Amino acid sequence: MGDFNNAFVARNPAWVQLLGLCPLLAVSNSVANALGLAFASTFVVVGSNVLIASVRRGIPEFARLPVFVLIVATFTTLTTLLLEAYAYELYLKIALFVQIIVTNCMILGRAEAFASKQPVGRALMDALGTGLGFAVALIVLGAVREILGQGTLFAGLDVLIGPSAANWKIEIGVSPLPIAQYAPGAFIVAGLLLALGKRVSSTPAFSATESSPPDSPRSPKSLNSPKSLNPETPPDRVQQAEARSLNILDLTEDSKS
Repeated sequence: MGDFNNAFVARNPAWVQLLGLCPLLAVSNSVANALGLAFASTFVVVGSNVLIASVRRGIPEFARLPVFVLIVATFTTLTTLLLEAYAYELYLKIALFVQIIVTNCMILGRAEAFASKQPVGRALMDALGTGLGFAVALIVLGAVREILGQGTLFAGLDVLIGPSAANWKIEIGVSPLPIAQYAPGAFIVAGLLLALGKRVSSTPAFSATESSPPDSPRSPKSLNSPKSLNPETPPDRVQQAEARSLNILDLTEDSKS
C-alpha cells in the first residue's frame, strides 16, 4: 500500500502538487457535480495507467507521448459515452471539463512518471491513490461551496445516482453566500482549505519522524560510552571500558603536546 498512500497523501494531485486546478475550481460548486467529475477522472486515470503499464515494453521511445495521449483519449471517450447514456443531465453541466480530461496534467504526468516504468500492480495502486486523492479534494471543496453558496448539501444527486437520491438533500439552514458559487469564491474556499490542510499536516500528531538507519556510522564517543554497551554487561567491565577510553584520550593529548 506504499504506492497508494504516497499518491493519496504525500503526492495528492490537488492539495500537494496543485494539478488539475481548472476542473477542480470550475466544477466543484456542488457535491453532485464534484462526484460526477471525480468518478470520470478516477476511471480515466486508473484505466489508462493500467493499460500503459501493461504495454509499456512495446511502446517505442519516439512515440511514447502520442501513445499515452491516445490511450487517455480512449478512456475519456468511454467516460463521455457512459455519462451521456446514464447521467445526461449531469453531463450537460460538466461536459466541457470531462472532455478535456485528456489534457489533464495529473493523468499524463502519472502515466509518464510512473505507469510507463512500473509493473501493472504498482501502476494500479498509484492510479487509485491519485484518482481517489483528487476525488476527495473535489468532493470536500464541492461540499463546502454548496453549503456556503446554497445552504444545502447533497442537492441534485438524483441526476447521478437515481430518483432514490432525491430525498438525500439536507437543508443546512445558513444564509447563502452567493460568491461561493462563482470563480472568486472557488479560489477563496480552495485557498482556505489548502491552508487548513497544511496547518493540520504540520502538527506533531501528523508529522512523520524519521529514524536513522541501523547501520549508520556512530561517533567514537558514542561507541565508547557505557550506553552503547550491552545492557547486561557487568558494572566492572563498564568501568574498564571507561578507563580504556580515558587512557586513549590521555595518550592522544600527550602526543599532541
